[in-house]
Amino acid sequence: MKHFLTLCGMQFLFYAILASTSSNSGSSEDPEFVEQIENITVPAGRNVKLACTVKNLGTFKVAWMHFEQSAILTVHSHVITRNPRISVTHDKHRTWFLHISNVQEEDRGRYMCQINTVTAKTQFGYLHVVVPPNIDDSLSSSDVIVREAANVTLTCHASGSPTPSIKWKRDDGTKIALNKSLSVAEWEGEVLEMTRISRLDMGAYLCIASNSVPPTVSKRIKVSVDFPPMLWIPHQLVGAPLGYNVTLECHTEAHPTSLNYWTRDDGHMIHDNNKYHTQSRVGSPAYKTHMQLTIYKTEESDYGTYKCVAKNPRGETDGTIRLYTSAPPSTSPAPTTSELPQTLDPQLEEKSDNTIPSHKNSHREEKGRKGTKYTSNLNEIDKSEQKFQDSEPRGTHYEWPEEKSNNGSCRQGYSLDTHIILLLIMIGSFSHLCRR
Repeated sequence: MKHFLTLCGMQFLFYAILASTSSNSGSSEDPEFVEQIENITVPAGRNVKLACTVKNLGTFKVAWMHFEQSAILTVHSHVITRNPRISVTHDKHRTWFLHISNVQEEDRGRYMCQINTVTAKTQFGYLHVVVPPNIDDSLSSSDVIVREAANVTLTCHASGSPTPSIKWKRDDGTKIALNKSLSVAEWEGEVLEMTRISRLDMGAYLCIASNSVPPTVSKRIKVSVDFPPMLWIPHQLVGAPLGYNVTLECHTEAHPTSLNYWTRDDGHMIHDNNKYHTQSRVGSPAYKTHMQLTIYKTEESDYGTYKCVAKNPRGETDGTIRLYTSAPPSTSPAPTTSELPQTLDPQLEEKSDNTIPSHKNSHREEKGRKGTKYTSNLNEIDKSEQKFQDSEPRGTHYEWPEEKSNNGSCRQGYSLDTHIILLLIMIGSFSHLCRR
């Protein structure tokens, strides 16, 4: 009923305007519409024109009206509305164009083209105005800072026509942990809720609004998770030889970024100089830091306890590393010493008479294998031989092979068979003495 009354009011105004200019005398045929008004979809901010084509117009007039706004826009070639974005043109009174520049969202709706015949003839065309999405910052979340294990709620509100859809993604492409048991690649909806957030969830989250009208827009919301410093020490005991350089290491995790430094066991902070060099390198993620302390040319006073310390507004922690003296690294393998040599001398295997080398060669072998059990066995055999000669019975004589030494003295040598014979004779002699 309301639209009917409004339409009647518009028609009344329309005919009042045309009363002084309209003349139907001499018109043999009523005007008619030739084509339907085309429905048009246009993005906001563009220009558009609606066309109304008639025939046999004669002295009749054409008017454009906005039906939803109950507003007469143009009558024939005159602009009635005060809207400066509206204008009208025609093609030899056959096609009447309604022009709307810089289309706005409020321009959407039904547009009526009317001919002022006795019974007014009308037709409608629809103007769809689509609006790209726009994220309203005042109704959306901004960057947030929370404590670890807290719950987080992010909101994102966007306007546009059609109504935009909202999706959430992480800026680095990793999954969104909604809770400890559910992680998703993306989340749809204006609200994103995460329970018991951890440091692994720290980073930027993208709110993406789209409605098939380009361009798609997004808002970047940074989520920071605060937690006290934590330390990990790869080597708590580190050895270094005197005069060598050594590097101590600590790994820290903290947010906000911690103040990191080194101290000795007396608590004094270590500063960079010609003795010490400290370095802190930010890792990935950014809340990780690799601490290093390099000590140049270690001295006795450098050995002892060192501490790496990390502090931030959420707390403080430290770790201990003990530096001790170690042997310098070996550049070549240490010489090995065998308990029993495999051979006395290469010449020994070449002798056809199975005699052992002379005293000169034995002395050379003895020097080459100082401290081995082999040398002491020869001495014991010599002593046993002397004892045997002193105690052998009268009238018995044994001749042993003899070789002259360089100084002219005699030195008895023994072959392997001689050793066996000597032992048998010693055993027999002792038995003989016992019987006597």
